[in-house]
Amino acid sequence: MKIGFNLLLWTGHVTETHVPILRALKATGYDGVEIPVFDASDSAHYRWLAGVLDDIGLQRTAVAILPDEEHNAISPDAAHRKGAVEHLKRVIECSQNLGAQSLVGPYYQVLGQFTGEPPTDTERAHASEVHREIAPLAKAANIVCALEPLNRFEAHLLNTCEQGAAHVKSVGDPNFGILYDTFHANIEEKDPIAALKTLYAAGAVTHVHISENDRGTPGRGHAKIRETLITLKALGYDGWLTIEAFGRAVPELAAATRVWRDFFPNPEEVYTEGFKLIQDTWRAA
Repeated sequence: MKIGFNLLLWTGHVTETHVPILRALKATGYDGVEIPVFDASDSAHYRWLAGVLDDIGLQRTAVAILPDEEHNAISPDAAHRKGAVEHLKRVIECSQNLGAQSLVGPYYQVLGQFTGEPPTDTERAHASEVHREIAPLAKAANIVCALEPLNRFEAHLLNTCEQGAAHVKSVGDPNFGILYDTFHANIEEKDPIAALKTLYAAGAVTHVHISENDRGTPGRGHAKIRETLITLKALGYDGWLTIEAFGRAVPELAAATRVWRDFFPNPEEVYTEGFKLIQDTWRAA
């Protein structure tokens, strides 16, 4: 098991100004960090960042999204679906330069964009087609794919573990799996722990986000974080447990995730208490 922290709490693009944060996370005990690859235009930047992280001693995963309608895996426009493939190819190149072990996130539709209807078979087929094209490229780069179902207020294609497992089966690539997120499961699943067990039994869990029900400090809300950790250890999970929390440091992301108020007094509380919660619960399980 490895404990990580998602840098979206501070930024959508990690630069030299964030090195003190990276050092603080390492000093706390984190094994690695999750790096946003939202700007995939400069792959050399991520090679530089890989050197910084190597020097600090942090492993890494990468998180990506589809930025707009012209890069949308479920668009009815074939050119836009091709745009999604080309964007994800650039993301994979950046992630490879970064030395990322996994590529995670909701890279199947544009965040917060809805049709007003449930997902259609055509949309599901389009997403599977895009992901079948990029999955072998990620595998060749030694990157595991972990697609993230989101709650109904952020996306409509994939909301539940059941939908995620069905999508993984449709893609049909052993390197392509699902990210289980305690925040989204808290909203969408009748029984988050039962859903996790079913998803794990299907061999589909390739990454885990530890996120509180209000996106704040893990352990200070009612999401089933402790139960999730105990279950994962009992199941034999040995992958990443990455904390994801959101503040208002990235205005566009705060708007997309509906963060209208502060959920913690300072980021240090989130990463110190969150690390201790995971470490202590895992050891005691």
